[in-house]
Amino acid sequence: MNNMSPIAMVAESDPQQIQTVFDSQLATAIRWRESVAEQRIARLKRLREAVLEHRQAFYHAFELDYRKPIAEVDVTELMPVLDEIRHAVGRLKQWMKPQKVSPTSLMLTTSAWVEYQPRGRVLIIAPWNYPLNLCFGPLVSALAAGNTAIIKPSEMMPNVSAVMADIIQEVFSSNEVALFEGGLATAEALLALPFDHIFFTGSPMVGKVVMAAAAKNLTSVTLELGGKSPTIIDETANLQVAAETLMWGKFLNNGQTCVAPDYIYVHNAVKDAFIDACRSVIQARYGVTPNEQKTSLDLTRIVNQRHTQRVAGLLNDAVEKGAKVMTGGEVDIERCYVAPTILDQVPANAHILNEEIFGPVLPIIGYSDIDTVIADINANPKPLALYVWSYNDDVVQKVVTRTSSGGVCINHCLMQFVHGNLPFGGVNNSGIGNSHGHFGFKAFSHERAVVKASKLMMVRLFFPPYDESRRKIIRMTVDSMKWPML
Repeated sequence: MNNMSPIAMVAESDPQQIQTVFDSQLATAIRWRESVAEQRIARLKRLREAVLEHRQAFYHAFELDYRKPIAEVDVTELMPVLDEIRHAVGRLKQWMKPQKVSPTSLMLTTSAWVEYQPRGRVLIIAPWNYPLNLCFGPLVSALAAGNTAIIKPSEMMPNVSAVMADIIQEVFSSNEVALFEGGLATAEALLALPFDHIFFTGSPMVGKVVMAAAAKNLTSVTLELGGKSPTIIDETANLQVAAETLMWGKFLNNGQTCVAPDYIYVHNAVKDAFIDACRSVIQARYGVTPNEQKTSLDLTRIVNQRHTQRVAGLLNDAVEKGAKVMTGGEVDIERCYVAPTILDQVPANAHILNEEIFGPVLPIIGYSDIDTVIADINANPKPLALYVWSYNDDVVQKVVTRTSSGGVCINHCLMQFVHGNLPFGGVNNSGIGNSHGHFGFKAFSHERAVVKASKLMMVRLFFPPYDESRRKIIRMTVDSMKWPML
């Protein structure tokens, strides 16, 4: 694989083959209900070894697909997957243990617990922006929970998909885990099947299509979507640290990150200073001149010319309507390049303030009243992430309490995705359900309620016929409900 040639396009998978593999996984899924932690851990370890063995192949594939720097492949693709495996391997026995629950007042004399069963056959549909991370990450959770899986990576990352396909074929038989490449036709063939769970990462628009398809089979879903993630910087923030961190979070993967800061509210008292700090950080990391930035080896390219044109269109629309380019602004459609760009004085009617940017363009919006900022955020669909930079505890508390988002970072960014002990997911338009660590394990598990009766079955007191003594017991029980639970 190290010497592989670029793959121009991915062919659609055969629907009949998809059906055959899907059918073959049923017996495995039923058998795997009885799998123990050691068996699941062994699968995860085999996957980990295969990923590490194909490390160089991944570097080459990412270079071919969109010129992603090796260091960034390590940080954003390999490290999250390997950490997800390490976390699951270390905690799986604990996660799998039945969780005992105490009885409520009506359930005295019984014992009860929650068992975690595999959902069964699951489908994972991954996006193009982090093709390895957002494909194998959910797969780790699915395997930890004891499921079989069919994976559909993005057709826009053919070389990365080819490496992942090699790994899946080496580690698993198709009746355990299978990978199908292709575009819309392949996705439609997969979504027509009655999977036990679907895990989708992508846009809200496509998420609605996935959810509608799942509804036909009453299939449960986890939807990791996106939206416009706002950032707030007040006058107490450490501007240098904020600039260094946010310029990393924004231009990582060239802005093609679902939790990237999409636009920034900056208090008017510090806005100019913050922009100056951001400009200095960009120049230090990617070069001072436009040519130095364009030739920087540390800046991932935009995925394709069509997407480059879309981002350029948002940029041009904003400038034509009065936005001021503070740094950047250069575009080369042919080379899929848009310079790291900061905009100021962006008018409210600019499309860039109403569409997810998903590129290296960052609008700055000055403010003086935090309540107005909160109202603006609440007037839009709930975002996947929200970032607030402040050392004023009252401001932080107000923002966190009065807004809704999938996750929040205070004086940092992106870390809510990295933290393995936190749930990662959206809310409403930005997603349904959670992933990562224990939360990913539970997303791919059925939490099965189990109640065991004792020999003393108090429920007999409520059996008919309802003579006077039993009616009295029932009345007394109802009356007792007003008292606090012991």
